Amino acid sequence: MEWSSIFTEDIQKVLVAALLGAIIGLEREWSGKPAGLRTLILVCAGSALFTIVSYNVAELGLAGSTDVSRIASNIVTGIGFIG
Repeated sequence: MEWSSIFTEDIQKVLVAALLGAIIGLEREWSGKPAGLRTLILVCAGSALFTIVSYNVAELGLAGSTDVSRIASNIVTGIGFIG
């Protein structure tokens, strides 16, 4: 598998996450709630990126025995902290 195809697929996943975050953010902007468009785009894209990186590191075996679900669970904790 070529690196360019791997990165293209990962970039597409991050862009889809950012698009979904933008949709949710627009709805929050229109409702006048805090944490609007920019915040949710960044949170969704960052969450997707961290999840993709942790999965790829585990798949390549670079970190020994890794638990991919730890990153995802800590993302949920962080979003709960944001509110």
